[in-house]
Amino acid sequence: MLVKTKAIVISSLKFQEKSLIVKCFTLSHGLKSYFVRDAFSSRKASQKIAYFQPLSVLEIEAMHKNKGTLETFKEIKTAVPFQSIHTDLVKSTMVMFLSEMLHYSIQEEEKNEAFFVFLETALSWLDHHDEISNFHLILLLEATKYFGFYPDVSEVEFSYFEMIDGVFTLFHGANTLTEHETNLFKKLIDLKFENDQKVFHVAERQILLKILIDYYGFHLEGFKKPKSLEVLKEIFS
Repeated sequence: MLVKTKAIVISSLKFQEKSLIVKCFTLSHGLKSYFVRDAFSSRKASQKIAYFQPLSVLEIEAMHKNKGTLETFKEIKTAVPFQSIHTDLVKSTMVMFLSEMLHYSIQEEEKNEAFFVFLETALSWLDHHDEISNFHLILLLEATKYFGFYPDVSEVEFSYFEMIDGVFTLFHGANTLTEHETNLFKKLIDLKFENDQKVFHVAERQILLKILIDYYGFHLEGFKKPKSLEVLKEIFS
């Protein structure tokens, strides 16, 4: 079946010497993996590889056999030509980290148009703004709405956040955040991309990042801590 759709690059893995396996989150068919033959061998190899940088937004034409095997591209174009995401050190590090998080988080093959639109809109915002210190935190928290474990805020006035049930509670237990961590988490819940990005200190962002990674770990089977986490910490220290 010939498919035309937008696609966000989640990961690319070199296969043997010359080829790539590219995982994309597509608008029309959810998560798909593609085989790119001779990605490193043609005269235009650098142009071809440039398409598959983390979280690039593409317009693709592809053959989908839908048999659980790797699909193939027929045509690729850049759908959203980012100006700074892949050239700014802080943004590119953040995007590398987020692509790893999404790699371990998007587990359903079914399409999710609302989540795709959210990601595309968020990435466009990142590309056009410079005050971005909390972008990754806000995106990861907002993404839990689409993964099905956004915190229940009906009793947000309670002192502790319980990680497994995703609720606020009056009682401190084995899987609850401390009162200080819970207060930081509440502040994050209220944040939007356009809010003041200096609302947290460096140490507070590190605490929130650990909370979010632990929270994902509680709720997603097979979730792994991203290898790029230490690089991200270094950039924001």
